[in-house]
Amino acid sequence: MISLTHLEAALAAVDVEIKALLYNQSLSLNEKDAKMLPLLREAKVLKQAHEDVCYLRDNPPSSPTGCKAGSYRED
Repeated sequence: MISLTHLEAALAAVDVEIKALLYNQSLSLNEKDAKMLPLLREAKVLKQAHEDVCYLRDNPPSSPTGCKAGSYRED
């Protein structure tokens, strides 16, 4: 799956940015926290997306027509 390679590349890029911030001695702890929080959130979302795609790859939906949740909705 191409999406897995893109997710893995994005995770690697975020990890590089996080490590660069951690080892940067010129920034104060408050500056590191402010810059790192969005990166950590992004990494969390990417990891969850990677896990979800891997799960779907390993356990494809059993119904060939897709999800039928909408058929039970009352409009």
